[in-house]
Amino acid sequence: MEFDNPLRPFLEGGGVVVLDGGFATELEARGCDIADSLWSAKMLLEDPDIIRTVHLDYLAVGADCIVSASYQATIEGFRKRGLSEFEALETIAASVRLAIDARESFWANDRNRGGRIRPLVAGSVGPYGAYLADGSEYDGRYGMSREQLVAFHRDRWLLLAESGADLLACETIPSSEEALALDDLLKETPDVVCWFSFSCKDVEHLHDGSRLEDVIAPLDESKQVVAVGVNCTPPSLIPGLIATVRRATEKPIVVYPNSGEKWDATTKTWSGIADPVDFGEAARDWYDLGARLVGGCCRTGPEHVRTVREALISRG
Repeated sequence: MEFDNPLRPFLEGGGVVVLDGGFATELEARGCDIADSLWSAKMLLEDPDIIRTVHLDYLAVGADCIVSASYQATIEGFRKRGLSEFEALETIAASVRLAIDARESFWANDRNRGGRIRPLVAGSVGPYGAYLADGSEYDGRYGMSREQLVAFHRDRWLLLAESGADLLACETIPSSEEALALDDLLKETPDVVCWFSFSCKDVEHLHDGSRLEDVIAPLDESKQVVAVGVNCTPPSLIPGLIATVRRATEKPIVVYPNSGEKWDATTKTWSGIADPVDFGEAARDWYDLGARLVGGCCRTGPEHVRTVREALISRG
């Protein structure tokens, strides 16, 4: 079966897909209080307009793909907040509608085209650990079977599969069992394509201890998986991770690390690649090593994405 790969127009001739940056980071920069188990998904309930605005901001600085605010939006999480199952599903669906609306509004303005390809919308599929809201996406040892993880993800997956998103983004996956569970759901929706990006503790292992190459191997066989890589991982690990991913697959490699910043409780300061210019220079190196989808995750914002685009468009 042939699949319509939405990445193809961007990647032809050695091109690149510039992804957006940290969504929750930008919400906080705008004064949103997301210190909550729902995290950025809280704003789907409290202020949907700001979700749309942040999407527009990332498009304005050059993102070729924006990711819906459904990373931490789950049926179980919303039901704990008092929503019915129907209301929870409707809220998750709204996350994609907001992204699509932002994209269509942006693209309707001729001044925003300028030789660009119409941007994509990816529906975010966050890990089970995001629902737990205890940092488990950086651990992955859930104590759950593959079948239990399929059951947890199924209703949201099926909803996002029919949401109108151009593709799905299986993000920050820390567990081999969870990757297999999501691949099972992908096979249940044969018209859907997605990327997988993993949460890694070093250049060879997911946070649950699984070897990244072993986890990628079954995904490499699927034509529905259009890119594979890592996200929310320190930039210092990205070169080694790109090499590991390339040993396991010829699929396009996706990388969108966090800023690499670490909080120093003594000095009460952050340290790491906070400077967007440095992040853009690093992105050029990642491209040279083989990455073809590049963006940012936590502690990155629109200026990081702007510099990524400038660095990658001007390469050579």
